[in-house]
Amino acid sequence: MTLQFLLKTAITVMLVLIASGLARRPGLLGALVASLPVTSLLVLGWLYAETGDAQRVANLAMEIFWFVLGGLLFFPALSLALKAGWPVWLGFLLAALAAFAGMSAVQFLLTHSKVHG
Repeated sequence: MTLQFLLKTAITVMLVLIASGLARRPGLLGALVASLPVTSLLVLGWLYAETGDAQRVANLAMEIFWFVLGGLLFFPALSLALKAGWPVWLGFLLAALAAFAGMSAVQFLLTHSKVHG
């Protein structure tokens, strides 16, 4: 393992632990922290640090944007399932399937349209 890999791992783990700790607190702060694009920020930052290619980062940022739109179906699906009394893990499964369907639809639209550069 390289020092760079270990540093990336440590920073990523630390940010996830901080975010999950704050998300346990009551109020909107937990939702705000959980909604931050921490994974995307880390991936984009590491990509730039490794390649120095701002255009590549810009392209990936736009691709992530489109998939985030499809993935947003996860949250209302999970909320509705849990409010309807579904078991938590079944709610997670339904939400994951909803997100997968939304992201698949985005992929289809991107490959069959001129939206994606």
